[in-house]
Amino acid sequence: MLLQNGRVEKETDKKWTEGGNMVFKTTGNKSEPVVLFFHAMGVTGESSMPVADKLAGKFYCIMPTSTVYCSGQRYCSKRDEVQQVVRFLEKQEIKEIELVVASSIGADLAMAFVTNAKIPVKHIFFDGGQFAQIGKVTRRIMVPFLYVAMKSLYWSNGKTLKKIMWCDDDKIKPYFIKAGKNLTYRNLRKQLTDSLEDKPFPKLPEELQKHTFWEFGSKEEHFKYRSAVMQTYIYGNFPVFEGFNHMQYQIRDPEGFARMLETIMETDRLPKLTFAI
Repeated sequence: MLLQNGRVEKETDKKWTEGGNMVFKTTGNKSEPVVLFFHAMGVTGESSMPVADKLAGKFYCIMPTSTVYCSGQRYCSKRDEVQQVVRFLEKQEIKEIELVVASSIGADLAMAFVTNAKIPVKHIFFDGGQFAQIGKVTRRIMVPFLYVAMKSLYWSNGKTLKKIMWCDDDKIKPYFIKAGKNLTYRNLRKQLTDSLEDKPFPKLPEELQKHTFWEFGSKEEHFKYRSAVMQTYIYGNFPVFEGFNHMQYQIRDPEGFARMLETIMETDRLPKLTFAI
């Protein structure tokens, strides 16, 4: 409940809010603990809505869309993206984050936020985080291939999804199409210039590592990064979802994924999942 114009009004369940160049979607009530999502490459922030909808009764969920996928906007830098998120949170008068959820390359931006924003974060969950240390030359080579792949999803209305992307589930298709519509070659190139860096992983305080979960599916390409992450963040939690591909659990079972996140926030432990090892 918010006090506006001298009277109490109920906050809307869902709304679009523009802050800087990013677009933010929210669901839930501001008076509840905050869950902040960072989305994967090639999709919009709204791709987290199926999970956020299941959390909205108890949490205030915030889903920014990277400037890379916002219509008519220019991506500047990872630092600028973090500052936009911080400004949005300040306008919302948010002083603490209960949980950061980051998927795929969203882990890169989430790490930059956690280590630079100076806003306390209590828990972190990385779903298939792309903790890659990739040289500049390789990143430049990747750009045209990734650009054509993502634009083709828009041009074909999603028909190329099963051929080229990391998840061929139709539930994620609308978010790929919307992101592909707004994507420009310049923005993608600029993003990859300061993402997937060949620098050491950022440092995390020991105590925060204990409340952080680096999850990988056993069948996903990103599984190869797991050992390097474990060696860097030795106090963390590193569950493996046996038989799952990249982000597959949250896409195919958003309700189960949301329940898992709730358990993590309540107990600092993963619930009993038959596929988790």
